[in-house]
Order: sequence, then structure tokens, then C-alpha cells
Amino acid sequence: MLKLLAFVLPLGIDSFAVAAAIGATQVTAVWQRLRISALFVLFEGGMPLIGLGLGAALARGTGQVAGYVAAAAVIGIGSWMLFGGEQDEEEKAARITTSRGLALVGLGISISLDELAVGFSIGMSRLPVIAVIVAIALQAFIAAQLGLALGAQVAERWRERAERLAGFALVSLGIYLIVEQVTR
Repeated sequence: MLKLLAFVLPLGIDSFAVAAAIGATQVTAVWQRLRISALFVLFEGGMPLIGLGLGAALARGTGQVAGYVAAAAVIGIGSWMLFGGEQDEEEKAARITTSRGLALVGLGISISLDELAVGFSIGMSRLPVIAVIVAIALQAFIAAQLGLALGAQVAERWRERAERLAGFALVSLGIYLIVEQVTR
């Protein structure tokens, strides 16, 4: 259970930060909140599956190195969240409420890259894949709803701190995955 939480909690913090940035744009219509939450669930629940598939293909091609590559991907995304990436969050937040079609798909992908990286490492975690995906999708819905509801009240510096906390948690998860790989 603790390992599942280690995978899901950083994603929930990041989902909340992104949704809070969107909520700060004063998203008030219920249908709009549900549309944005559905986007979060679809992409944040689906990207780990894509990552899992890519990770399995990588594992077949690289063998033991795949675990290290998966951990490095998690560390890379976490580092990006820690040291960059916050400049475009406000722009994404403003565009996500009005985008349609391929633009919305692009935005969905951009908000779920951390889930893609985590998907790489699900296979080596020995956690039940369905439980992880359901937990990620559930946290995406809850974090999106909370972020949208509280976004206007949460100051920008707190949203940025939440994003950095999620980045730190992902880097820590990646380091844990490397240590686990080394001690096997």
C-alpha cells in the first residue's frame, strides 16, 4: 500500500497544482469543471498504460538496463518539475478551458507527461497494474475537482510550491527505484 501511495501521491500533488492554475481562471460552470476533470482522468489514467507498453518494449530490447532507464525517466520528469516548466502552466491553464480537438489532446498530453514516466516504472514496481491505474485515475478526478474549486483561493506561489513538491517526490521515487534495482 505504501508503494502504491509513493507512485500516486506525487501525481496527485501535480494534478492539484495544474487544476488550481486552471481554477484560478475562474472556471465556474459545472459542465466545464466536469469536462476538465474528464480530460485529467482520460490522460492521467491512460498515459501510464502507454508508458507501461513502452517500458515493456524497452525492457525486451535492453534487459536489466530498462529498470534504470525507467527510474531515470521518473527522475528527469521530477527534475523538470523542480527546475523548469512553471512558465507555461498559466498559459496552459488559460488555453485548456477553451481548446477543442487536437489542441485539447496536445494539452492533455502535456499535463500527463509525469504519468507517462511513472508508467515506465510500473512494471518493475511489482504493483498490480490495474490497481495503480485506477488509483491514478481516481486521484486525477479528485485533484482536478479540488484544484478547480480552490484555484482562485490558492495563491500562485502555493501552486508553484505544490508543483515543486511533486517534482521532489518524483525524484525521490526515481532514486528509490534505482536503489531497489541495485539491491536485487
